[in-house]
Amino acid sequence: MAFDVVIRGGTVVDGTGKPGFKADIGISGKRITAVGHLAASSVGESARTIDAKGFHISPGFIDVHSHADGALLIDGQHASGIRQGVTTEIIAPDGLTLAPLSSENYRMYRWYMSGILGLPPEDIDMSSIEAARANYHRKTSCNVATFAGHGPIRLEAAGMNDVPLTGLKLETAKQLLRESLEQGAVGFSTGLSYYPNSWSDTDELCALMEVTGEFGRPMSIHLRNHNPERGFGGGGVTEAIEVARRTGTKLHFEHYRTTAESAGQVGKLLEPIDRAKDEGIDITLETYPYPVGSSFPQAFFPGYFHEGGPEEMLNVLNDEDRRAELITRMQEVGYGKPSGNMWTHIGSDRNKDLEGMLFDEVAAGWGVSVEEMVCRVMAEESLTCGFRGSPPSSVKLWRQVEEDVMELMARPDYMVGSDSIPVGGMPHPRAYGCFARVLGRLRRRYNYPVEQVVQRMTQNPAERFGLTDRGVIAEGKFADLVIFDEKRVTDRSSFEDPKVHPEGVPWVLVNGEIAVENEDVTGVLAGEAVP
Repeated sequence: MAFDVVIRGGTVVDGTGKPGFKADIGISGKRITAVGHLAASSVGESARTIDAKGFHISPGFIDVHSHADGALLIDGQHASGIRQGVTTEIIAPDGLTLAPLSSENYRMYRWYMSGILGLPPEDIDMSSIEAARANYHRKTSCNVATFAGHGPIRLEAAGMNDVPLTGLKLETAKQLLRESLEQGAVGFSTGLSYYPNSWSDTDELCALMEVTGEFGRPMSIHLRNHNPERGFGGGGVTEAIEVARRTGTKLHFEHYRTTAESAGQVGKLLEPIDRAKDEGIDITLETYPYPVGSSFPQAFFPGYFHEGGPEEMLNVLNDEDRRAELITRMQEVGYGKPSGNMWTHIGSDRNKDLEGMLFDEVAAGWGVSVEEMVCRVMAEESLTCGFRGSPPSSVKLWRQVEEDVMELMARPDYMVGSDSIPVGGMPHPRAYGCFARVLGRLRRRYNYPVEQVVQRMTQNPAERFGLTDRGVIAEGKFADLVIFDEKRVTDRSSFEDPKVHPEGVPWVLVNGEIAVENEDVTGVLAGEAVP
């Protein structure tokens, strides 16, 4: 058999959870065509040979929660992900994405979402999932899969307005969702801290999930903390499980982990999950290995503020009386206070020096409340800004969260979702280090088997989201592969220096082509729109 690439002498961790074994891998075109001992006489002189002695070879990692929607359209090389070994990015989690949208709504929502998605090209076609997939296919270093996002679907059906989805509006949304799933979306995603998603109620989610269930796809959910009165049982875990219960559909919990406030309470965290699973509800979950998250400031604002979209939001922010009322409302609501966070992304040079500064530090310097400071920055930056939390000062507390994450990862229903937001000058370090951190320092610190960790990053997500012929190493599967040094692989991205690539991942292949060589990107854009 003629091979294009042969990987020799490595320890194959095939993604199934089986212990590693020594083998060569032969690749022809996009697929693995041999796993085992390959005699030199069978290889052929034209094959590219990679010496993997002393290294492990695994399936390419699948990131089930990536906000790289815009970043991949700006720079398809996507070094922050591919250099960690992420060969497939599942974009559009939280219901936050840019398709399916009319050209007018695309421009508006692109602006609204610029704090986490950056500003991708203004003139591309995002009118359907099919059109969106074409914008990534063979134009990125990694494969790209996408959810059908609640935000664009609701926006197309009802505009940026707090109205119920009923009648014709609901039928429009259901038809858009059905078309999106027919065109390859891997599930339905929603984030109930974000708009227009959070104007929904539980009945709306159930109506949309009945459509999703026809395709056997899951709902990926960021739990409700806005408009809790609209959610069954006050929202949160209770609402999510109720949607799955009523509709008989699959449920996937986004970034479900302990925090600094709940560190060490894994049993309490999982109690409602395991009770629902005992009832027969099909649940999977994801996590990332950091004690704090990242988002955009829209999450701090009450629902009425988002109506009409960015232009109307700026009208409120620039009107002294309306802004004063808004600040009062921000201080009253319970979405989480902006205090204690840090600016990661500032869109213009005017306030670029704020990147890396704590909200409280900036507010004190300006002599205003934290809420007033956030409103001023949002107005001056035309909404183009993002933030992250500040990690706990207690190393013991921080390490307890990490230990909790690895305890969760030991469960067979967990996988890794980085929640990567690869924009801004001081992004959350998870964008550059999430997978390397789990595979490297945390696996070694807590002595988890490498084959177990790899399985959570590969086979689990491939099976859950229907990524055909990916997630395991076997003959006939796509040649998405990571070659890593299991003793040396580690993240180098930190909260104070986040845009630093990992080490110990010398080779990455996507669809049989070499995307990373000697720990550097090659410029090859072999990624495809999948599944």
